[in-house]
Amino acid sequence: MVMKSTVVCLVALALLGSLCHAQWASSGYMAREKYQKPAPRQEPVKQQPQTPQQSKQTFERPLTWIYPADPTPDPEVVVPFELRFPVAAATVAVECRESIAHVEAKKDLFGIGQFINPADITLGNCAPVAEDNAAQVLIFEAELHSCLSTLTVTEDYLIYSFTLNYDPKPLANALVVRTSKAAVIVECHYPRKHNVSSLPLDPLWIPFSAVKVSEEFLYFTLRLITDDGQNERPSFQYYLGDMINVEAVVKQFFHVPLRVYVERCVATVAPDMNSIPNYAFIENNGCLVDAWVTGSSSKFITRTAENKLQFQLEAFRFQNVDSGMLYITCHLKATSALRPIDAEHRACSYINGWKEASGQDAACGSCASGVLGGTGGYQGPGTAANPGQAHGRKVRDVSQRENNVFEWEGDVTLGPIPIGERVVA
Repeated sequence: MVMKSTVVCLVALALLGSLCHAQWASSGYMAREKYQKPAPRQEPVKQQPQTPQQSKQTFERPLTWIYPADPTPDPEVVVPFELRFPVAAATVAVECRESIAHVEAKKDLFGIGQFINPADITLGNCAPVAEDNAAQVLIFEAELHSCLSTLTVTEDYLIYSFTLNYDPKPLANALVVRTSKAAVIVECHYPRKHNVSSLPLDPLWIPFSAVKVSEEFLYFTLRLITDDGQNERPSFQYYLGDMINVEAVVKQFFHVPLRVYVERCVATVAPDMNSIPNYAFIENNGCLVDAWVTGSSSKFITRTAENKLQFQLEAFRFQNVDSGMLYITCHLKATSALRPIDAEHRACSYINGWKEASGQDAACGSCASGVLGGTGGYQGPGTAANPGQAHGRKVRDVSQRENNVFEWEGDVTLGPIPIGERVVA
């Protein structure tokens, strides 16, 4: 028993000694570590980025998809189109009676298939007095001194002038119109000179057509036309070397067949035909002298209609004039187509000799009898001495007859026509 207790005590002492040794060793280690000198600090080492390793991917089958092609524009379609230019429409007629003017105007006033409203048109301040629904015509009848008429007295005539006014109103309630304003001058000419003698008069029969001619008023026009001579030219711009195509026309209305002549033409830089400088390129009763004087290609075109006459003028500019503008003033003459072509009624061109537009070349024999002079043009022997007087103008009363052939004359101005210089590259 004593022995067993002794063994137990020895074991307890041994365990106690081990525990104390462990605690001492632990506290000593901590003390040494607490006062140990710290190690020097080391700078961190910067890591270099690593390049990722890539590898080309392969496919067992090749790709068949591709990018779509760019869209292609639709092919341009050539449309058969030709710009139509307006032409003058003969839609107004007048009959000059003893004391009234009888005027008829078509409802299709502009000749475009568009009827006008009768309330929009007046003769002066007078409305239509009747309407022909079958012929689609509006009828006006005015006393010679009414409807805002004006009277002009010349040496040989009493001229009563009326104005046919068209002023379109907006359609319905919309502020649009389909036609433009227009004004047409209507004139009645009455001779001032009558035989009032009580002596017996020889009876004389005058054809009805001649009476109509004496009562009506003629209109001369001058316009630029295209190279083929079929239409009016939409632009007045020309360049040196171009051919200016001009057409002279006399409106016949109800007259007997008429033949028109270009008796004289003058080119100027101002609308006044007597201004300086000027160049008379048609002279001596219808001789186109420009080709003869300057060697140009100017000429009359062969006649295709008696009431029309076309000619070509090679474009030019006046020296030391920077504007390049031209005005063409022509003195036109109309006679009955029955009258023969002669030295006073002709259209002659110099084309390796003088040629007449209707083939009557014998009438051109006196074209070369003029001389150069004046203010920059050709002047024939009949040049007027007074520069303010129209050259070669012969005023003739329509009541005067020469073998029952009548004659009318008038001046028409065309322009301005700009003539440019061609640019050489």
